[in-house]
Amino acid sequence: MSTTHEEIAVTPRSALSAGSLRDLIDADLYMPFPFQCNRHAAEAAAGVETWLRRWGLTDEPGVARMIARTRPAELAAYNSPTLDAELLQIVANQIAYQFVFDDRAEEVGRQGAAHLLPMLCESVAILRDGEPPSTPLGAALTDLYDQVQNRCTPAQAARWAWNSREYVHGLLYEAVAQEGTGAVRTGLCESIRSLIAGVEPFFPLCEAAQAGGLHAEELHHPAMRRLRRLSADAAVWIPDLFSAVKEQRTGGMINLALAYQRAHRCSLSMAIMLAIQQINCTIREFENLYEDVKPELSPAGVGYVEGMAGWIRGCYFWSRTVPRYGDTATTPALL
Repeated sequence: MSTTHEEIAVTPRSALSAGSLRDLIDADLYMPFPFQCNRHAAEAAAGVETWLRRWGLTDEPGVARMIARTRPAELAAYNSPTLDAELLQIVANQIAYQFVFDDRAEEVGRQGAAHLLPMLCESVAILRDGEPPSTPLGAALTDLYDQVQNRCTPAQAARWAWNSREYVHGLLYEAVAQEGTGAVRTGLCESIRSLIAGVEPFFPLCEAAQAGGLHAEELHHPAMRRLRRLSADAAVWIPDLFSAVKEQRTGGMINLALAYQRAHRCSLSMAIMLAIQQINCTIREFENLYEDVKPELSPAGVGYVEGMAGWIRGCYFWSRTVPRYGDTATTPALL
């Protein structure tokens, strides 16, 4: 979708009346999916702490504080409100792992993209070839992969591993973009963001939650592929709205709102409005396409798409209150 500066020549009324950037987002973002929370949320949160401690990840400086500010089990519970306790724990563990891995990659990548190669190659070797780990992060990934294989079918686990490798590769692209001297164009930012979002690895877990599974024809139908793309994009672009202040402060570039700000040389609030327009169109396309194909879907197919919708809903309700993005609630809407 292309959005021109002329399309927002008039500042939206919400931007004039909203007190903070969070108020602005709440007023203008289209969110047709109501809040839900998994009843096993507290259990999953305790499980995440135990799992991270087991693999020594919270021994690293700053990780425990980051997890407390990020609340991965809360994100899992909002995204996946109907999952059983076992599957929710896998989702929560994976979200926690990805936050630790992503923050480590960002730290290492600041020294240059080449410095990322050892940790990324270790992950690919584990996911692709079943190689043994050599670091605590690798050991945690190996255990997470074992959890997935124990709960999923071989085909679902293979899709999980493939999507996870895409995420790993995306972190290298992000590091290359960050060390470049030129501004990253909006389209390129979107391409990299879709890889590092880390949402698509969770879709095979949505499959595993469905009794009987999906037929191959249904899973690989063009409409289903499009729904996956729309869900993943909306789910990651929504946190970009709330994290824009944080990313701007730390020099981040791969963020939809900041990409619009660079492209249009506008205020952050105006850039967020541009991003909201794109997200709203994406959510409406998802909603309309789902409505069109729903009569043709099996019960498992319906549950699978509902899982995708859960990621859109959950990322919004999590982003607006998580301490990691707390600056959005205190930054004035008109900058």
